[in-house]
Amino acid sequence: MAIFKIVYWLAIIAEMVIRAPISKLQRKEAKSEQRVSTQEKTLLGLLFLTMFFIPLAYSTTKWLDFANYSLPVWAGWLGVVLMVCALLVFWRAHADLGLNWSPSLEIRKEHKLITNGIFEYIRHPMYASQWIWVIAQPLLLQNWIAGLANLLLFIVFYFVRVRAEEKMMLDTFRDEYREYMKRTGTVVPRRFKLGHHDVNR
Repeated sequence: MAIFKIVYWLAIIAEMVIRAPISKLQRKEAKSEQRVSTQEKTLLGLLFLTMFFIPLAYSTTKWLDFANYSLPVWAGWLGVVLMVCALLVFWRAHADLGLNWSPSLEIRKEHKLITNGIFEYIRHPMYASQWIWVIAQPLLLQNWIAGLANLLLFIVFYFVRVRAEEKMMLDTFRDEYREYMKRTGTVVPRRFKLGHHDVNR
């Protein structure tokens, strides 16, 4: 259905709007360390290809029609719900992280370890948002290439990137980050707070 393609592109625009103000300010910030490898640049470029350009070809041409599949309507609407959840997590992560966010492995000169808001529960909400996104994408873009390529590539990127990012944070914040790791999940919360009580998972 065309509505599901429209939802996907509205989500792309929403991510750009959420990130643009922080990205503009962040570029002006002085960096004390950068660990941007060729591998990371390559994976980020491929992710952009599978998140933007391949879906664009699918949405505007018939080039990928040979790889189409059809799901029940409810699956498409589930994709809409998941995409809204992905955007909410994405927005909350940016709101809590502020200028401490960067598109690659970088440490600002005045970098702070953020442990409040959504970061009180998970260390990598940006990646949590992306996990939800790549699950929603094949429900909205019902094509084996446009829908699933991003998911397959993100699995590789996630395990490479998180390992490197955790190491950088440990090198920078040391024991403070080790203690933070003990009480939080990577992308799934270890506990939830209900009133004054913790519910451990």
